[in-house]
Amino acid sequence: MSSTTSTQPSASSGGASTSAGENARPPDPAGPARSRLSLQLDQRSLHFSVNAWVLIVALIGIFPLAPRSLQYKGYRLSLLGTTCTTGYALFAFYRIPRAGNLQAVRAWCHHVTSSKDFIPFMYCLMFVTSKLHLKLALVPVICWALEHVARFLRRHFTSSSLYRTYLEQPCTWVEANMTAVHFLRSNAEILLGFLLILSLFSRQRNAMQTFMYWQLLKLMYHSPFTAGYHRAIWLKIGRTINPYIHRYTPFLHDPINAGMRWWFR
Repeated sequence: MSSTTSTQPSASSGGASTSAGENARPPDPAGPARSRLSLQLDQRSLHFSVNAWVLIVALIGIFPLAPRSLQYKGYRLSLLGTTCTTGYALFAFYRIPRAGNLQAVRAWCHHVTSSKDFIPFMYCLMFVTSKLHLKLALVPVICWALEHVARFLRRHFTSSSLYRTYLEQPCTWVEANMTAVHFLRSNAEILLGFLLILSLFSRQRNAMQTFMYWQLLKLMYHSPFTAGYHRAIWLKIGRTINPYIHRYTPFLHDPINAGMRWWFR
């Protein structure tokens, strides 16, 4: 009896010390890092899913054999999806400044306008709020979505048998021909500027949208993400058109020079 009574407090004290030792263990320092990494992967996966959906509906919107109502819905939904993803990226990386002074707002605006997501955000916002239905506007959207989807698949799905069987060759081709994709997108963006000028002579004219789009083209000409492709295309256009202007329409020299001063300012 005495031995049994003496062992019980020792056992209870041992259990108490064990539980106290477990409670006294320091937290795992890798836990917050893992949670942040999983959160980033979830955000990237969501961004990839939206871009894959945008790519599908944009292809439906530009496909000539699809019904007209389905083309219109695909056109609107692809522009809206790109507007949402790029707008969220801008909000996530460049939050509204806490300081309310003018200098902080100017610095924030400069960072936002010089970011990679600002141009597609403004581009899609202009066309999704417009009454014009230009299928050519979907070419840059398809290029943006295709670039993001191909890069994400090559980084995170290389071990998947489905990817290796069906998607590895297209994704490899996209990444190998990324320069051609960028030139295709830039050509479509510049051609859209001239189409908007021609639309001023139609019933669906929108002078404000045309002016804002040419402001965006000017930003594309100076942005480090698109300047190389746009400048090469504009240089080629100048070499092609300038001889005809000098020969047949010399009275256009002064307006063109004024426009070039505004363009390079």
